[in-house]
Amino acid sequence: MRKIITSPGSYIQGKGELKNLSEHYKKLGQKGAYMIVDKFIYETYHDEIVKSFEDIQMPYQISVFGGECSKKEIEHHGSRLAECDVVIGIGGGKTLDASKAVSYYAHIPVMIVPTAASTDAPCSRLSVIYKENGEFESYLPLTSNPEMVIMDTEVIAKAPVRFLAAGIGDALATYYEAAACEKAGAVSMAGGHVTKAAMALAELCRNTLFEEGLKAKLAVEAKICTQAVENIVEANTYLSGIGFESGGLSASHAVHNGLTVLEECHHMLHGEKVAFGTLTQMVLENRPLEELQKVIRFCKEIGLPTNFKDLGIDQVGDEKLLAAATASCGENDTMGNMPFEVTPEDVLAAMKAADRLGSM
Repeated sequence: MRKIITSPGSYIQGKGELKNLSEHYKKLGQKGAYMIVDKFIYETYHDEIVKSFEDIQMPYQISVFGGECSKKEIEHHGSRLAECDVVIGIGGGKTLDASKAVSYYAHIPVMIVPTAASTDAPCSRLSVIYKENGEFESYLPLTSNPEMVIMDTEVIAKAPVRFLAAGIGDALATYYEAAACEKAGAVSMAGGHVTKAAMALAELCRNTLFEEGLKAKLAVEAKICTQAVENIVEANTYLSGIGFESGGLSASHAVHNGLTVLEECHHMLHGEKVAFGTLTQMVLENRPLEELQKVIRFCKEIGLPTNFKDLGIDQVGDEKLLAAATASCGENDTMGNMPFEVTPEDVLAAMKAADRLGSM
């Protein structure tokens, strides 16, 4: 049995790291950096981003991300690279996924600079591709993890607290999905079976969330960076990133992907939908009521959805809900990593039960 664990070349976390981008870039390239930047981040931090390059007269291009990690967006940036020898993605999860995909097709290194701890995607060798209307399309497995992941916790602490909460929701799934994959003997995104190291990171991730999540949320609401924020940034990004990729995905993310077919859910962030997916998975597994109630209480404290009303789908009928459940069981999705067979009808029932439990 082959076991595999993967990780980025370097993970750098600290205050003020956005000002050091050119120094980090010089470790990977010299012809010029191609930066793909979220529109809001471009408008807010443009001068800070480019200053370190201009101070040392290092070539760069900077381009605003179009908003969706679609094949069209990836091709657009790929056509503009010119002589640049490193891609730098700066922003949220879809910006980073697009940056990784651009670097993959161009066969050049990528630096990932999240401006919020909103997903566990930054460290992974994976991009999630969406259709231009926001529906999930496919996973794009990459040949390597990012060469460098840089977390400026000063910037992250100033991001809307909803982003941090969504990252906690994404990270919450890590342990439960890895445990299901380990039980099923499933092959992870890394291409092998689950290692003890990946399971240890996944368990540490869950424990850190429960211990530090609420403290970090309150700090970010005040726009301050405390040790709890530092710990949650690491849990959301590194612990969850390594844990999900080398531990595996199962029902939680499959339910998320199913929910993307519902237009009523398009306003929800990735991690918010994943959090409800975790509750659904726990119902599918028939985990103890006490454990379910603990997770539901935690989600409510953090501000994560626990029922259909929170997701905006309380008025959606069974036909559309079944369509979402059916999509979650798609051939190319991760529901097949559960240690037992799961049908769309099973998912629909579990979603409804999770809704009732999360409404209590």
